Amino acid sequence: MIPRVLIIAGSDSGGGAGIQADLKTVSALGVFGMTAITALTAQNTTGVYGVVEVPPQFVRQQIEVCLTDIGCDAVKTGMLSNEAIIDVVSQTIEALRLTNLVVDPVMVSKTGSPLLRPEAKEALIKKLLPLATVITPNLYEARELVGFEIATVNEMKRAAQRLHQMGPAWVVVKGGHLPEPETAPDIVFNGKDFWEFASERIATKHTHGTGCIFASAIAAGLAKGLDVPSAVSRAKEFVTAAIKGGLPIGKGFGPANPMAFVSLRE
Repeated sequence: MIPRVLIIAGSDSGGGAGIQADLKTVSALGVFGMTAITALTAQNTTGVYGVVEVPPQFVRQQIEVCLTDIGCDAVKTGMLSNEAIIDVVSQTIEALRLTNLVVDPVMVSKTGSPLLRPEAKEALIKKLLPLATVITPNLYEARELVGFEIATVNEMKRAAQRLHQMGPAWVVVKGGHLPEPETAPDIVFNGKDFWEFASERIATKHTHGTGCIFASAIAAGLAKGLDVPSAVSRAKEFVTAAIKGGLPIGKGFGPANPMAFVSLRE
C-alpha cells in the first residue's frame, strides 16, 4: 500500500506554500496526501491579503472522514490560525490515537503577515506540542516559543532543549535565518543527543514555502518507515533541491520548487 500523509494546514492561493506546497512535496516523494484545510488565504508572492478561517467542527470532519476511510501513516500540521482549531485538531489526534505527527508551528508568512492569532500560542504549546513526534520551528518561531533571542548554533541547541521540555519527542530548530555567510544548519534534539544537518546557503529570494516543504518531507519519510534522523536528513536534501530550483515568478518572494527533486532523479 502507498504510504499516506494527512496534512492539516491552510491553503495558499498563490500555490507556493501551505496545502499546495505540502501536496506537491509528498507527491514528489511517492506518498499519497490528504488534506484538512484550516483556513483559506488570498495571497501571492508579495503578501497575504485576506484570511478566511474554516469552522473548527468542519476541520474535525475533514480529518475524520479521511481517516475512517483511507487511514494514514503520518500527520503534518501547518497553519492552524486560532485557538479553537488547535483545540479540535489536538482532541481529534488524541481521540484517533494518531502517530508520526509533524508540527510546523506556523506563525507568520514569508512576508511578515500573521498566520496564528497571538492568543493561540499558549494552546499550541500546551495542547499540540506534547502530541508531536517532531516539531520544526524556524528561528523566529523558536524565539516566540522559548522567549529568548537565537543567533548562534549554541543558542539553537539551548532553544531545542527548552522546546523539548514542552513535550515533543523530537525538536528540529531550523537555522536558515542565522547570520552565517556559508551554511544553513538545522539542530535536531531528542532529549538526549544532538544532531546537526548543514547545507550550503543558497543566494536566492525564491524561498516561499520552504518551511511547509521541509515539514511535509519529514512526514513523508516517517510515513515510509524512516526513523526521525533519517527523515530529517532526507527532508533537508529535498528542501535544498527545492530552493536551488526556486521559481522566479511574481513580484515578491518566488516559491521554492518541490518538483526540482523529481527532475534531479530523472
